[in-house]
Amino acid sequence: MKKVVNVLSVTGFMFFGAIQSTFAQEAATESRTFHQELKLRFIEGGPVFMGIVLVALILGLAIAIERIIYLNMASTNTKKLVADVDDALSSGGVEAAKEVCRNSKGPVASIFYQGLDRVDEGVENAEKAVVSYGGVQMGLLEKNVSWLSLFIALAPMLGFMGTVIGMIDAFDAIAEANDISPGVVAVGIKVALLTTVFGLVVAIILQIFYNYIVSKIDSIVNNMEDSSIQLIDLLVKFKK
Repeated sequence: MKKVVNVLSVTGFMFFGAIQSTFAQEAATESRTFHQELKLRFIEGGPVFMGIVLVALILGLAIAIERIIYLNMASTNTKKLVADVDDALSSGGVEAAKEVCRNSKGPVASIFYQGLDRVDEGVENAEKAVVSYGGVQMGLLEKNVSWLSLFIALAPMLGFMGTVIGMIDAFDAIAEANDISPGVVAVGIKVALLTTVFGLVVAIILQIFYNYIVSKIDSIVNNMEDSSIQLIDLLVKFKK
């Protein structure tokens, strides 16, 4: 945990330093808009690595937005669902409870339906069905999240690779000019720093979305587990 905090702290300082540098340059060239300045820096960073980092950002955001929409649609009021299933079992039996689950959205309702569908085979079989189908629903919740973590790791790595290549170009310029003056190495060093900054910015943006998605999944899974226990208790009471 301490290593993660340290890495994030260093990344934060570098990010804010890049922003401060951008603001200073904008103040020096007031005629440029932020969009123009960003476009200029992107071009200066080189089309190859900057383009790949941009693709990583676009794909990562697409996955993050899709997961956020899916998880928000999967979130349900589990307390109300349990209460409705309890009332349906008391008044109309298993078929009425299954109808309630069919008319409800989210993974919890699907898990409840699988358990109710096996209740005639005994509470133990119903519990096994709930556990098995719960694993299936958890897999659906975590779908494509590993790809998002890949783009988070890939963006700064591409930035660092661009940094290494920029430094190599700077040393090539020194060797060719046989001079170590700032003007000779400035271009290569600028490319190196720009690719690093953009890679870190992309990773920071995607990391924020990733943490939100993981916390959302954990919340839904906790509700699934708690509600499944309540369902088994309801089925035990119903079978008595």
